[in-house]
Amino acid sequence: MPKQEFPLSYLQHYLPAEAAAPVLALLQQYKVHLTITKERKSVLGDYRHAHQDAAHRISVNGNLNPYAFLITLVHELAHLVTFLRFGTRVQAHGQEWKKVYRDLLMQFLDMQIFPADILASLQSSLHNLPASSCADEPLMRVLRRYDKKEDGMLLVEELPEGALFALDDGKVFKKGQRLRKRFQCVELKTGKLYLFSPIYEVKKVS
Repeated sequence: MPKQEFPLSYLQHYLPAEAAAPVLALLQQYKVHLTITKERKSVLGDYRHAHQDAAHRISVNGNLNPYAFLITLVHELAHLVTFLRFGTRVQAHGQEWKKVYRDLLMQFLDMQIFPADILASLQSSLHNLPASSCADEPLMRVLRRYDKKEDGMLLVEELPEGALFALDDGKVFKKGQRLRKRFQCVELKTGKLYLFSPIYEVKKVS
């Protein structure tokens, strides 16, 4: 995945204005090597701990809106702090990480950075934080309101059953029934079945 590196001061372009100073302070405190990447469909960000001469490394997708960028960055910073405190002795998204993430997130919730709808969604999930922002469907729906809209792009759940949709790689699918938390869809070219998250963004095909 091609990556582009920026000086820390440039990070302000990706964050809500009020969050820039405290975020930069955290990155400097923990000596984070931050990379802003192109869009990744499966993840919004990731963390790799320091080893030998390499610093702690965090990457965040550069196409995220400022609120989603901040939440993702705090999520990954929580992994870093958890690693410093517990090493590899605890689960990646266990109770230790959840407490660290909650504490870091609360710093920004108290600053009145987020719009009311995002704030309400974050507060509702604080008691049991998901392992990934992508897994927090109510939050993802709210955050999407602040994305730059692309013509023809919809969430899988917004398409009627039987509708055709395409992915960025050109593969075309037909939407099927919902099975528990995901929709079963068939790829037209191969006939293979795939499960899609209801909040996965796709392009509707006429």
